[in-house]
Amino acid sequence: MAMLDDPLTLDHEFTAQLQKDGAFDTYLTVPGSVELLGTRKAVKVTGTVDGHHFAATLMPSGSGLHRLPLRAALRKAVGKDAAGDEVRIRLEKRLG
Repeated sequence: MAMLDDPLTLDHEFTAQLQKDGAFDTYLTVPGSVELLGTRKAVKVTGTVDGHHFAATLMPSGSGLHRLPLRAALRKAVGKDAAGDEVRIRLEKRLG
């Protein structure tokens, strides 16, 4: 869960439920994101959702956590789209 020696390398895995609201079509909340990333600002990352690779921007939620928006193509690839569907996330790298 902690950042490794390389500040761009992340090793953070967690399970989360898909959420839907007006701000993002579909997203999930990243637990411990501020501690992991060391910022409350937007951060570009790469990783996997249920084993499918993605690149996205973690967006600050205003509540001290980041949200990971999930695009329709990725939701289709993993076969999950409904609020409450559970996915396994692995954040691999911070981009810049």
